[in-house]
Amino acid sequence: MKYISTRGQADAADFESVLLSGLASDGGLYMPEAFPSFSAGEIKSFRNAPYADVAFACVRKFVDDSWSDGELRDCIDGAYSTFDDAAVTPLRELAQNEYLLELFHGPTFSFKDVAMQLLSRLFATALRRRKSKGVTIVVATSGDTGAAAMHAFRGMEGINVFVLYPNGRISEVQRRQMTTPQDSNVHAIAIDGSFDDCQALVKQCFADASLRTQLSLTGVNSINWARIMAQTVYYVVAAARLGAPDTPVRFCVPTGNFGNIFAGYVCKKMGLPITRLNIATNENDILVRTFRNGVYRPRKVIATCAPSMDIQVASNFERLLFELRGRNSHDVRDWMKQLREAGDFTIPELPMASMRSIFEAGSADQSQIFETIKTVFEQCGVEVDPHTAVGIHVGRQLAKSDSKHPGVILSTAHPAKFPDTRLAETKKGDLADERIKDIMNQPERLYELPASKKELETFLLERTR
Repeated sequence: MKYISTRGQADAADFESVLLSGLASDGGLYMPEAFPSFSAGEIKSFRNAPYADVAFACVRKFVDDSWSDGELRDCIDGAYSTFDDAAVTPLRELAQNEYLLELFHGPTFSFKDVAMQLLSRLFATALRRRKSKGVTIVVATSGDTGAAAMHAFRGMEGINVFVLYPNGRISEVQRRQMTTPQDSNVHAIAIDGSFDDCQALVKQCFADASLRTQLSLTGVNSINWARIMAQTVYYVVAAARLGAPDTPVRFCVPTGNFGNIFAGYVCKKMGLPITRLNIATNENDILVRTFRNGVYRPRKVIATCAPSMDIQVASNFERLLFELRGRNSHDVRDWMKQLREAGDFTIPELPMASMRSIFEAGSADQSQIFETIKTVFEQCGVEVDPHTAVGIHVGRQLAKSDSKHPGVILSTAHPAKFPDTRLAETKKGDLADERIKDIMNQPERLYELPASKKELETFLLERTR
């Protein structure tokens, strides 16, 4: 298995190099040279298999033979032993042909744990294999990625983690999950700006070849292919439990950076019987607008009660463009240049038609989010967070075009992470509630910086150990 860049000007790389570099040297995102596939028999065998067994079968397809089965198995078993539900990502039935896939049973109660717990172990193994002195992880977060990264990598020798988050634009719980860890190798940095500003700073650091080499920079945002790889697993698990390959499944995915739903696209390419992939966004609806008129044009970010989706520049969309343009890296480079210089680009009709044959897109505003939270609680007795509410609202709207197949809505975070949108607390003793109450009384450690690459660079160099 080799990996190539969406921008076509970086050498092909093996899995370990892709894992540790995060972003390609030409600024592009890594993609498999060719997608592996599942047979119908394989998918059927996953129906009652433990999550870790399915994860091993999926991950093994993307990792070259230099990694032993034992190494991979140790990483996978260790990662998913940290989850508080034996199923890891359990399915909950809401109504006929409507299911929630609960992805929030990990250490920080968001779907980001599913990939990040595995990534930290893969990183540690890769660094041991290379006898490396270490790496510096710089990651932008709109709320959940940063907490998941800090908790997955905290205390790891030779790995420094710097998390950039938009100051004042995430929930208090999300912030405290990043600012209360006291381990010396993890750092929470509040940036004066939006998530897109944080993400731009990370990309500027990676574009600086000298800084990248000096600090051995790498990333664990969904720009890192290993994140996408790890997220394919729960699509396979959910589809198999609902009867795949005999029964096709539709997925609705709350998404901001397009990584979570792109993992679903990868599964479809591998042979998982997915009828449609529904993109669910909040009022920062760049993906909805793009699917409507073919113009990718970011606007100013709107702060909402679903902060993890307060994004206008969806990095992983570049991977989809690369795929649906026939892997034409020249076009991808041109579009990224137009976006950088002119602020937008137009997608030709042929790739737009291909996108629309696979994806549908919808959005929910603040009032619709709150109404969905209320309705689901009253009708189903289930509490959901605002991001999951976006998924339910959009999923129900778009289900009209495909109501005969099971619909799975990805539930991306525990409602306890967003107390301002809660209608009622869960039963006493709920693990998320207890742990979140605990961090609310712990001291915080954070740094504040302007959206300046120069100041961030100085900060990184001073604190990398």
